[in-house]
Amino acid sequence: MTVSPEGLSLAAEFPDASREQWQRLVEGVLRKSGKQDVTGTQAEDALATKLEDGLTVRPLYTAEDAPDGAGFPGFPPFVRGSRPQGSAVSGWDVRQRHAHPDPRTSNEAVLADLEHGVSSLWLELGRDGLPIGALPELLQGVYLDLAAVALDAGAEFPAATEALLALYRERGVPAEAAAGSLGADPLGLLARTGDDRPTAALLTEAAALAARLRDGYPGLRTITVDALPYHEAGASPAQELGCALATGVAYLRELTAAGLSPDEAAAQLEFRLAAGADQFLTIATFRAARRLWSRVAEASGISPEAAAQRQHAVTSTVMMTERDPWVNMLRTTVACLAAGVGGADSVTVLPFDSALGLPDAFARRIARNTQAILLEESHLARVVDPAGGSWYVERLTEELARAAWAWFQEIERAGGQRAALGSGLIADRIGDTWARRSVALARRKEPITGVSEFPNLQEQALVREAAPAPLAGGLPRVRRAEAYEALRARSDRHRDATGARPRLFLAALGPAAAHTARLTFAANLFQAGGIETVVGQGTDPAELAAAFTASGATVAALCSADALYEEHAEAVATALKQAGAGRVLLAGRPAGEQGEAYRQAGVDEFVFAGADAVAVLTSLLDQIGVAR
Repeated sequence: MTVSPEGLSLAAEFPDASREQWQRLVEGVLRKSGKQDVTGTQAEDALATKLEDGLTVRPLYTAEDAPDGAGFPGFPPFVRGSRPQGSAVSGWDVRQRHAHPDPRTSNEAVLADLEHGVSSLWLELGRDGLPIGALPELLQGVYLDLAAVALDAGAEFPAATEALLALYRERGVPAEAAAGSLGADPLGLLARTGDDRPTAALLTEAAALAARLRDGYPGLRTITVDALPYHEAGASPAQELGCALATGVAYLRELTAAGLSPDEAAAQLEFRLAAGADQFLTIATFRAARRLWSRVAEASGISPEAAAQRQHAVTSTVMMTERDPWVNMLRTTVACLAAGVGGADSVTVLPFDSALGLPDAFARRIARNTQAILLEESHLARVVDPAGGSWYVERLTEELARAAWAWFQEIERAGGQRAALGSGLIADRIGDTWARRSVALARRKEPITGVSEFPNLQEQALVREAAPAPLAGGLPRVRRAEAYEALRARSDRHRDATGARPRLFLAALGPAAAHTARLTFAANLFQAGGIETVVGQGTDPAELAAAFTASGATVAALCSADALYEEHAEAVATALKQAGAGRVLLAGRPAGEQGEAYRQAGVDEFVFAGADAVAVLTSLLDQIGVAR
């Protein structure tokens, strides 16, 4: 077979399709759904999805949507990766976190991790965590010339650094072989604690430490630009990136003022960013972060050789749940995949039980095996910038970078990261973002599998040893599931005190074909608040009233199709009220006179998709008499 020099065009026999043709097809579909006047770009807009930060995901992307300037891997603006070969040589660095306060227990976990694929260690030291003085015992048996160490000691980073350096000297580790991060992050500490008093002194100490170690320990980075405090407070991706950028710029100023050149200052920084279960948004976050830092490097006089951003990805704590924690394995797998595809240099997968306390050996094994499978079996790191060339990802990266840059500029106009933290600008803006997201969570527009959707009231709760208390006093720590988990906790306490969970009677009117959809919806909704449901089926008001009385419930809900509601809902609601139902709900959203007729018959409230589930469930638990 001979192929022409121009190549083989597989689509040569087919006519080109235009965007206008696609829009006309969309118009036809929308007309069937009742949207008669939506045409052209309006039809396309009708299928778009709004994200945080003013971003919009469109239903169709073409080559026209791809922005210019992505560059090449290993070259500015580093969108396609910090290194020319990406992670293809050895994959990304698999970094496991350790915080158990007992050095011997942590040492056993460290050795197990290193023996099974982990390549670097993230150690939380000081405070209530691992004692700094126990570092030799903690790292007993660890080849420090092979395993990188990242410290996280808060305000105690000088003492932790000296302990680590002493260990290197004691074990004869050459200075050039030492690798990792010393974890100095005064502004991150300020974000965590809200206490600005030690910030100036800690900034000076961090800069002096970097100046001292810049030549002797080329593999050690002194400063961590930790964006997790902002992510864990509920920040949007652009807010997280903007805060990280402003923090990095503040550290550049401190380091150059201490005598480091711009290139030397940039080499002292490692950025820590969250990886969430929104796969494409996470990929875009890491690509956009490199693009943003490249712009800062260019403006700061940093050479292209030193301008690549060093990234440490950590799977999000905001997405983790205490209830049905097994689903966390899926969340962290998607997050890890996205961080790897996005080009992170190091990745930490938090164990699936980390929201419950200190992880056990099985959870740590699953966490490291998640990365091992993606690297060794899925060969994810063998492709440089796998998302490159996706018009959707390229456009999302560009739009996210622009939104983050605008927020970064606002922080700079406010006096920089330290001033913006002190004035409350950052806390207020992130608080507004989380408040909006909380509404979406409460209305289940952002579902949480195993918690707000498909809850399992019979699950056996996992119990873990309590983790060291985190730093507090500054930005809050939030999780998506916390409102629903608080309701479930109320239900658990009620069960423990009375021997039974709070209960609600579901009156399923008519045959299964008529009531199944709304019955399933209602049961799912009420169980998300820890309310057990008992089903009674039929249309006879007296029989349903008797079943309600036998169920032991004090509240009830009607479930069926609209046609059967019109025929039976009023009579059944009246009978349930007469039988002692303190509250009667109806699954659906009848309007006008029909809805008013149901209310007159005894229906107190309507529950439907998009309603405030948290408010409904809270008031129901109050009605049933469940203590807060």
